Amino acid sequence: MSLPTLGGRRIPASLVTTAILAIAVVLAVQGAFSTRASIARTFSEQAQIVQAQLALEQLLRLQIHEEDSVRGYSLTRDPFYKEQYASITSDFARKAAAVRHILSKAGLESGRQNLDDYLSLQSNWRKKIAEPLLAHPGRDIAQIDKENKAFTDYEARTTDEIRATLAQANDRLGKSTQEQVNTNAYLRAMWLIILGLAAILVNGYRSRLATELQEERSTTEVLQRAFRSEHVPLPNCQVGSAYVAASSHLAVGGDVFDVYRLSGTLALLFIADVSGKGVDAAVLTAFIKFTIRGIALRRRDPGAMLAEFNTAFAQTVENPYLFVSMFVAVLDTETFQLRYASAGHDSAFLRRSNNAVQQLAVTGPVLGVMEEPFETKTLYLEDGDTLVLATDGLTEARTRQGATLGEAGAMELIASTNPAPQLMADEIVARVRALRGNQLRDDLAVLAVRVREAEDRDAAI
Repeated sequence: MSLPTLGGRRIPASLVTTAILAIAVVLAVQGAFSTRASIARTFSEQAQIVQAQLALEQLLRLQIHEEDSVRGYSLTRDPFYKEQYASITSDFARKAAAVRHILSKAGLESGRQNLDDYLSLQSNWRKKIAEPLLAHPGRDIAQIDKENKAFTDYEARTTDEIRATLAQANDRLGKSTQEQVNTNAYLRAMWLIILGLAAILVNGYRSRLATELQEERSTTEVLQRAFRSEHVPLPNCQVGSAYVAASSHLAVGGDVFDVYRLSGTLALLFIADVSGKGVDAAVLTAFIKFTIRGIALRRRDPGAMLAEFNTAFAQTVENPYLFVSMFVAVLDTETFQLRYASAGHDSAFLRRSNNAVQQLAVTGPVLGVMEEPFETKTLYLEDGDTLVLATDGLTEARTRQGATLGEAGAMELIASTNPAPQLMADEIVARVRALRGNQLRDDLAVLAVRVREAEDRDAAI
């Protein structure tokens, strides 16, 4: 399994997991709102059906009141019943219009047709039964009752059909609501299962990757500890060094430094930073360390050392994507003459005894890229001066706000540290880690060598 990439860069597993969880939340919220809106529409339609049912029952009661008013007038000749009939007829018309509107709005065409049939029957009843009786109340009641029963039977069957239509529509809406709830629930559950499985897979991949990185880190750190030099005593010098690996989620890189006695008075000092990370970069540090030592035993010119190493590197290392920045110096511990050459390594500084710091110039390109000469420069150290060599974990360190420390920031930091080399190296590492909340984006190696005059030799390390 591999994670997707964006612009050629692999997207972090944590970001993928967060995106999956965000999608799950969006789907759950969207589904909840969709279900709510659907149920709200259904409830609204059901409310209209219930209103139609209530209006129909009121319509039937008005029909009965109409019949009672006609019957009361035919028996008593009291004008009250005639006025009551007129009022009920008006109410009947308004209620019938309300029922028709609800049926039309609900799309119940069969119910609207049955209502029209019912209203037609009621209109005929008025013309053939009610109006003649109101005009001639002395007509034969028995014959009128017979005709009235025929009308009411027809009307009862018609209204039963309307009731059935409304009841079926109400049941259909109820089932539709349940189906919508079930469908949305099933869909949300399905998406949550799919996204949950995706998150599990991503977390599994992330866990496997973390395990592999940890194993690689352990292997690499063992190699680096084996290849990194311990302090060797140098006459008239104090030596300090420090190394810290990058944050735990990054593979270890190829940082290496060395302090090596070439003779009674000459010492080889170098630091190198291999591009790339992992075991390959760490193993390459062994090649760098022992190759430079071998060249330095035959040559004393740092520029010539870099040129010879550059040729050996190109012929030995088959990976075209690996290159090395390196600073090489030969220090005369009696005269304090320092001859150095820098292959694209800009993290080399000289702190004077008055705490002024200067950056030592780059004298050639990085190794493994092109065949170019490397210039050798010479300077003389004075009592209390300190040569500070670091890998790019120093200059490329970032603050919490994302700003890069850079060469200027590195020089300010070096100028303000303890002058004792070991304390200086430890403090540089600690302050760089503090910039980003104890997190480093790249490994950091620091080598500090301080020269002392003859009267302080007894205190030298």
